[in-house]
Amino acid sequence: MENSEGGGRRRKPHVLIIPFPAQGHLLPLLDLARHLSTVDALTITVAATPKNLPLLSPLLSTCPSVQPLLLPFPSHPSLPPGVENTKDLPPSLRSFRLFMANFANLRSPLLHWATSPALAHPPTSIISDFFLGWTNGLAKDLGVPRLTFSPSAAFTLSIARETWATMRRPPPGAAEDEAAAYVMSFPTLPGSPSFPWREMSPLYRAHEEGEAVSEAVRDGFVANMESWGLVFNTFRGLEGEYVDHLRGLLGHERVWAVGPVSALVGGSSEDRGGASSVPVAELMDWLDERESGSVLYVCFGTQVVLSQAQTAAVATALERSGVHFVWSIKTGPATTGAVLLPEGFEERTRARGLVIKGWAPQVQVLSHRSVGSFVTHCGWNSILEAAAAGVVTLMWPMKADQFFNARLLEEKGIGRRVCEGVDSVPDPAELGRAMRDSVCDKEGRARAKELSVKASEAVKRDGSSWRDMDALVESLKNLEPVQ
Repeated sequence: MENSEGGGRRRKPHVLIIPFPAQGHLLPLLDLARHLSTVDALTITVAATPKNLPLLSPLLSTCPSVQPLLLPFPSHPSLPPGVENTKDLPPSLRSFRLFMANFANLRSPLLHWATSPALAHPPTSIISDFFLGWTNGLAKDLGVPRLTFSPSAAFTLSIARETWATMRRPPPGAAEDEAAAYVMSFPTLPGSPSFPWREMSPLYRAHEEGEAVSEAVRDGFVANMESWGLVFNTFRGLEGEYVDHLRGLLGHERVWAVGPVSALVGGSSEDRGGASSVPVAELMDWLDERESGSVLYVCFGTQVVLSQAQTAAVATALERSGVHFVWSIKTGPATTGAVLLPEGFEERTRARGLVIKGWAPQVQVLSHRSVGSFVTHCGWNSILEAAAAGVVTLMWPMKADQFFNARLLEEKGIGRRVCEGVDSVPDPAELGRAMRDSVCDKEGRARAKELSVKASEAVKRDGSSWRDMDALVESLKNLEPVQ
């Protein structure tokens, strides 16, 4: 970048990417970084703290042009020492909210790095997770635009925009059961959806006016809607009406649907997100031996730890179902105690089941021809990966945006709700029947395959997500303010 009109020196387009350190947030933003790194005209820097660097390794090893920016994680006396990723937090909303608000203490070191005279090409734009609304202020300090990356649905952000702007609540003094059933209606959204209070985001329900952490969380979500642009890991075949709704609401076209980003970049890396406790080749060989559509995959994401009662119910349901299955069970420091499988479960189901303790290569599992259905907590990444793979979903939404995601799949006719709530325990007999039915559901499979085709078409050349990604890249290339 030499000279521009007037003799000012133009900066080389340099995108600073700031993920939020939670697996479901970090991985899709790294997929986006991987795609942007293929654009010769762009310089890409990804900020991370030391303990999250291993999650960047697949990206850095295959995309040497991406530069990591390592920053010490800001300590806090009320957070466990050494915790830098939400997967290692105690399972409490208080810890999560504090972790989220404390991350804003990276603003000063980021500003120091970006304004250092030693930096040849300062950032010309920032793309950051929607939990990092404070980066709007950082972008203003640097005189560059900030783009909000949403690892959640456009539907979810449409709801978040209205709730955090209006702060509607149940009537003051309402009894607990009355408050839980209080209906939150959204008549200005497509389809005029409504949800009981208990299904709203815990971050929103826990808000306390005037309390520092609550206000920091609210300010962040409000700031997202003031950012220069919004980037969604979604596709028009699933959420076109909500993308258009946000464009109309914001009064500009800088709302891009570029997903599923894992499909856009071919995101099937074996170590994407961590190492599997079962060798991937062994897992694929096991699946190869099963008939097409005959395997049920069970996974509740990286944050959910089932209780002992819930674990026993799922295990009993799997035994009663008689289906072939792969079950990925979360383990690790976030557990409050050892959650054990029923005695003898693995031995009794060894001929038709495989238990993975820890991370599983979910994209590869779901896309295997033998997998026909999926028991899921309805996290957005899981929803997108299921849509791309064309599998039937058995849904157990628990918290966060999961009830909104479940509603989307129900509307598409490819999801069946089998349980709901973080503390609920499903009936093993009913769940077992649903599991057995899911691998035989020809109509549901056909609808799932139709959505899969739409997801595949979206990321192909001239598809809707391909076009939006191309428009996003062109925008980033043209953001070259004169120094």
